[in-house]
Amino acid sequence: MWPSLINALGRRQRRPSAQLIHPEKGRRSPMPQISYTTVRIDGHRRHYIDQQDVETLLARLPHELWRRLRGVHFNDRGRGGRVLGYVNMGHREIAICAQPTRVSLTKFLAHPGATLNRLRRSPTEFGAERGRKWSAQAVRRFMLYQVFLHELGHMQVTTPDATRLRRRFASETKADSFAAYWRNRLWSTPFEHPDPIHNRAVSKELNTVETA
Repeated sequence: MWPSLINALGRRQRRPSAQLIHPEKGRRSPMPQISYTTVRIDGHRRHYIDQQDVETLLARLPHELWRRLRGVHFNDRGRGGRVLGYVNMGHREIAICAQPTRVSLTKFLAHPGATLNRLRRSPTEFGAERGRKWSAQAVRRFMLYQVFLHELGHMQVTTPDATRLRRRFASETKADSFAAYWRNRLWSTPFEHPDPIHNRAVSKELNTVETA
């Protein structure tokens, strides 16, 4: 389903654009302009991913999946760790929320509205263990390859003829399936990058997690 699908607050910061890789042509071109904003964080919270992380991920995905994307905002609206991210009403911007410096995200792998696939998911997929605080690396991997991909899934048009804007785009279940599909596809082969979050977690990472 997803490979053929064609649709993919703070101070504004303009940085040099990354390059979009065209694997089939073996060449690079400037990444389409996306506005990034970051809110400064006070207290015991932090931003786990940034513009560079997002651009690395986007460069690995087909452009049609994220051509609607106009802005990415790293804000502090996590409501005490209850919100990880969301899309705006126009389905053109994604917000990723700051999280506590010590946190376990296991609760987000299964909740009352979870699908069977999510109930079977293990935190080891991201480099963490159930019953322990997650390492910063595991949180970063989850925020990018689950939360960001999930919100990007909400930008996919699934019912183009819907009269209501919200019903035109992927539901929670479909957005989660989108994230799982592309995460597994991207992690199916090694990706040469100095930051390990862009690849599947390895067993030795589990030795770095903290006891809750």
